[in-house]
Amino acid sequence: MKDCVFCKIVKGELPSTKEYEDKDVLVFQNIKPAAETHLLIVPKKHKSSFMDLSGSDISSMFEVAQKLIKDKKLSDGYKLVFNGGKFQFVPHIHWHLLAGKFEKDFEEKL
Repeated sequence: MKDCVFCKIVKGELPSTKEYEDKDVLVFQNIKPAAETHLLIVPKKHKSSFMDLSGSDISSMFEVAQKLIKDKKLSDGYKLVFNGGKFQFVPHIHWHLLAGKFEKDFEEKL
């Protein structure tokens, strides 16, 4: 998608602090974190919403989320959040991986 901010980050047209990247998925830090750890897990191929996903689209996101949770030792407590509809700020499907201390108004930052 031409004006999608996450597509621009995937293409390297906008800066990000990358945490992980493979051929299908990019993970970067949220610029307005709602918790000590607040990562965005984004498929490189543009999909506008959860309703546009197929099993093959989401399997790579699952694997990356599991790897990050394990590697960053977050298993004791984390949130993996999918927003949709009026709650989805960026129209490119993504997960928020949150852990550690949360901001008191974290719901508004998702």
